[in-house]
Amino acid sequence: MVIALSDFDVAAIRQQFPILQQEVNGHPLVYLDNAATTQKPNSVIDAIANYYRYDNSNVHRGAHALSDRATEKFEGARAQVAQFINAPAKELLLWTRGTTEGINVVAASWGRVNLSAGDRILVSAMEHHSNIVPWQMVAEATGAIVEPIAVTAEGTIDLTALREQLDERVKMVAVGHVSNALGSINPVAEIITLAHSVGAKVLIDAAQSIAHWPLDVQALDCDFLVFSGHKMFGPTGIGALYGKRELLEAMPPYQGGGEMIESVSFAGTIYNQLPYKFEAGTPNIAGAIGLAAAVSFLQSFDRAAADRYEQQLLQSAEQQLLGLGGFTLVGTARQKTAVMSFTCDFAHPQDVGMILDQQGVAVRTGNHCAQPIMDQFGIPGTVRASFSLYNNEDDVARLMAALAKAKMFLA
Repeated sequence: MVIALSDFDVAAIRQQFPILQQEVNGHPLVYLDNAATTQKPNSVIDAIANYYRYDNSNVHRGAHALSDRATEKFEGARAQVAQFINAPAKELLLWTRGTTEGINVVAASWGRVNLSAGDRILVSAMEHHSNIVPWQMVAEATGAIVEPIAVTAEGTIDLTALREQLDERVKMVAVGHVSNALGSINPVAEIITLAHSVGAKVLIDAAQSIAHWPLDVQALDCDFLVFSGHKMFGPTGIGALYGKRELLEAMPPYQGGGEMIESVSFAGTIYNQLPYKFEAGTPNIAGAIGLAAAVSFLQSFDRAAADRYEQQLLQSAEQQLLGLGGFTLVGTARQKTAVMSFTCDFAHPQDVGMILDQQGVAVRTGNHCAQPIMDQFGIPGTVRASFSLYNNEDDVARLMAALAKAKMFLA
């Protein structure tokens, strides 16, 4: 489907991203590494700069105007991001450094209290390492067991296998909404329903989906949801963890220090209320403000039109790639985000990536922090071209020309 510019004006979108207006190695930049991190629009850059330029102060306890302004923007950002995912209350939205820290908070704080020997934690075989290793660490500490959920040859979670795995010993099911390595969109609503039927909790890693379409934590009924700002046009070093109130209130703090306390004495400490119980120390104030600006950016256009546009780019790229010959798609799920992961019959992915970079085309190569799924497919890694709403057909054409040149040099 061709998206009319009246529905989604990609040229106007591109003008909002100053980094795209440059050359790399003598060629106009083609940025196709969006699954690793997205670029930042002027509105986000300005929001961060203006905080430091005009409002820089610590939050919550200052008795002066700068602290009041900083606190208002910081807590306003929390409310805006909470509303963005339809959290029932802003205090259920905890600031983190990103998806990885969010998962570690849940694994350490919820896991160490609620897991014991013989309990089972299910994660899919296509998970990012950040949704595997924290669970392995808490399993080692508690005696629980981490088990993979099977993934099909097309790169989809095997729901039949999941149903067979689920029993009353399963305490947590942790899955990515979208695979960063394959682009597969997982049926998280069905997974949540299945897990809840045996009393298990569910954590959804939304790092790869948050930039593509609206999420509603209440409609999903997930117990926890985590995401990063830098993959949704916001700054690095900021992310969020949503949790259901009864779970967060029962969890012990993740770290100790300032802000997460109500009172401290050597006789004992009383912890602060949500969300501050989990936010020890001076927070990433500028990051939170920048993330709120990224939310405003996403809400400034028709997100459904943007998603359709990205799908159009993906379909065009996949068709042209197969037409070149010598390339094999990895991850062929029917439902995908705009991620094209592939191997090259004639060369290692890293060698191909280097030749693409020489032509100004930025892609990612390797196992994409998803080594278990690469091992399942029997490959060392892939070349991954991931598209975003500021990419266009010229980017696709430049990618194909660069790949043709890589084939000519390396085959």
